[in-house]
Order: sequence, then structure tokens, then C-alpha cells
Amino acid sequence: MNASRRQFLAAALATPIAAAVGTKTLAAEAAAGAEGPKFKKAVKFDMIKTDSSIREKFELIKSLGFLGVEMNSPSDIDHDEAVAAQEMTGVKIHGVIDSVHWKERLSDPDPAIRARGLQALRTAIGNAKVYGADTVLLVPGAVRDPQNENFEQVWERSTAEIKKAIPWAEEAGTKIAIEVVWNDFITKPEQLVKYVDQFNSAAVGAYFDVSNMIKYGVPPADWIRALGKRMLKFDFKGYSHEKKWVDIGEGDENWSEVLKALDEIGYRGWATSEVKGGGEKELAEISKRMDRVLGLA
Repeated sequence: MNASRRQFLAAALATPIAAAVGTKTLAAEAAAGAEGPKFKKAVKFDMIKTDSSIREKFELIKSLGFLGVEMNSPSDIDHDEAVAAQEMTGVKIHGVIDSVHWKERLSDPDPAIRARGLQALRTAIGNAKVYGADTVLLVPGAVRDPQNENFEQVWERSTAEIKKAIPWAEEAGTKIAIEVVWNDFITKPEQLVKYVDQFNSAAVGAYFDVSNMIKYGVPPADWIRALGKRMLKFDFKGYSHEKKWVDIGEGDENWSEVLKALDEIGYRGWATSEVKGGGEKELAEISKRMDRVLGLA
């Protein structure tokens, strides 16, 4: 057999093999692409401290590796401009924060204040519908007074008000996500599980702050395992028992255990930082720190 004949046969045999390998590679890439990233990094919108348009802010964080933001409600943000920026950049407004829940609490002793708090929640749900966001972050109340706003009263009052809001959330296609904070109300994972489950509604879930709950003694990973599928989203900062608030990655979160717990409950989704923020330099550093703790580096 001459050289040219051998070359022809080798090429002929190689072609279907290469095609098969290529097909498998493409299939694997397609499957991975469909699955998406394990965690989608996001920031709170107010962390983007630049004197620029919403679109320019979205473009900036996108260039730094962020895929989404959470917006406050109420705010002076132009909703149409925000929606347009989302569409033009691909940066997703994944959630809305009810930013008046501390002042006009659903647990307040005054019925008039509770009514205003409920209206604020309804506004936040409406904003979420406009943005296409799938959660509204809510702090349900705060234990402030042993006589007039104690644990039992906060539970009862906030539960009653949230029940009124569930139909609005269902209509808007969003979920009310109960966040844990330093409010002396829900300080143990079993309390948050019971609080969410009492609504018996897919429109209510948990928003877990990985850093906030370290103060109360139960490791974040234990909270995550207890919450399971109730945990809609999580955010984080950096908290140290010794130093209090620190940079992301320098606290006592024990991220290796947190990641293990997230994997155990099958969590895939938004991971949002909640720190001071800044301009491009500061946000770039935040992005790098998030990559390290989330195992994305």
C-alpha cells in the first residue's frame, strides 16, 4: 500500500471517531450550560457607589463577574429605566428588599403602623412583579418591648399580616422570603422552620444570612441543613466573634462547611453579598472574595 493510500484510509477512519468525540463534547458542554453556575453572584444595588446610570452600573458589575442585584423598595429608582437596563445588560434583578420593615414593622403594637408596613410589603411585591424578581426579602418584626412587642406578640402579629400578603405574592409570581437578622425574634433554625411552615404556602420561604446568625451560637451550616428546601436564597458579609464585622472570608462562617451543607440540600442559585461596596476597585475586591469563599476561584 502506497503512502497516499495509507493517508487516505487513516483520514477516513479518523473522521467518524473525531465526530463522535466532538458530539460527546458538545453534549457535555450543552448539559453544563443548561445546568448553569452553581452559585450566581449578586450584590445589593446600593453597594454600587458610582455616579452613573443604572445601565452603566449594571455593565460595571457584569464586567466584574456579578450576574444580578437586589433592589430596595421603596426607592427613587426609575422602574422603567431599571427594567431596560436589565434587558440590555442581562444583569438580573433577582430580588426586592422591603426596606421599611424595621421602621414600620408588621409586629408593631400600633395597628396603624402594621397597616403601613403591610402596604409597604404590597408595594415591594408589586415592584418585584415589574422587575420580574422572584423574591421579596422581609424582616417580619422585632422583639422590642417585653410588654407590648415580645416574642409571642411579634410571632402572632407578623403572621397575621403576612397571611394577608400571600395572595398578592401568588398573583405576582414572587415569594416572600423571611430573613434572619439581629431582631431577637428568630434566633434558632427550628424557629425559622416552624415560622415558615405555619403558612403552608409555596409563596413563603426563608432568606438566610450566613453571617448574621453566628452571633446566636448555631453554626450557619446547621441552619442550612435544617432549612433545606425552605431556603430560597442566602446573603452574607463577614462576622467574627472576636472582631465583629470583617471583610468577606475573614469571619467565622466556616465556608467549607457552609458549601458542604448547601450541596447537601441541593442549593443552586443566588449568592448575594451585603457589605459596604464602593466603586470599581472595591467591587472587584468583593467579587474576588466572593469567588474564594464560594469555591468559584
